[in-house]
Amino acid sequence: MEETQKWTEQISAKHSLLDFKLKEVWEYKDLLVLMVRRNFVANYKQTILGPLWFFINPIITSLMFTVVFGGIAGIKTGGLPGILFYLSGLTLWNYFQDCLTGTSSVFRDNANIFGKVYFPRLIMPLSIVIGNLLKFGIQFFLFLIFLLYYLFKGEPIQVNIHIILLLPFLLVLMAGIGLGLGMIISSMTTKYRDLSYLLSFGVSLLMYATPIIYPISMIYNKLPEKFHWVAMVNPISPIIEVFKYGFLGTGVLSWGGLLYSTIFALFSIIFGIIIFNKVERSFMDTV
Repeated sequence: MEETQKWTEQISAKHSLLDFKLKEVWEYKDLLVLMVRRNFVANYKQTILGPLWFFINPIITSLMFTVVFGGIAGIKTGGLPGILFYLSGLTLWNYFQDCLTGTSSVFRDNANIFGKVYFPRLIMPLSIVIGNLLKFGIQFFLFLIFLLYYLFKGEPIQVNIHIILLLPFLLVLMAGIGLGLGMIISSMTTKYRDLSYLLSFGVSLLMYATPIIYPISMIYNKLPEKFHWVAMVNPISPIIEVFKYGFLGTGVLSWGGLLYSTIFALFSIIFGIIIFNKVERSFMDTV
């Protein structure tokens, strides 16, 4: 008798919009590692300074903020050295920004690959989020060097060890919000290319709405107490403030704000995957 063939893989365009395909992603983990390496090499292969830009970018930006906002505009940093204050905010912000902008163009940048071979499409945005952890690690190390320098110098810095332990959770929140919003924008730009231009403009505005160049207490001083919640409407703000509170002893430790950021991150990921899975079925016809 003829032996019946048993398929080990079944590829179908029809699947649940809430299917996270985590099992498939795990099966393609080697491809995920390969994509992480490819993204890193592609970004710095033809540059002269290469990964040194990881150090140069935050240092120059922090110095510029120190001169413009600290010197010319006279914005106080709560008694902390300007460059350390700005660097603390930029360290986390750069990770979020890289995750958001990187995942927001996944469909457009990888249309050729998507049209040739099958693999879980979620591999691409995940590779960007994971790959950016390397850049964050380097910039975080740079921040620690400045922190230790000013600690030995005797600056009024209070490190809260029990809050520092939340750092992995803060990174997960940043990655979740960046990944979720990025997948939503990437899915929508397959039809509406204008969103890619709006994104670069919107990210710049969002940074100034986040307590990176100013302490959140400055907003609190200008608003009645019942409107203090307005300062935390931006889901990135509570995360940045907890980071500053842990490493610098300044900022506002708001557990309610952190819970809000957590809920926002969860909804962003869920909604992002739903939109991503929906567009994935037919995006080759519109890209």
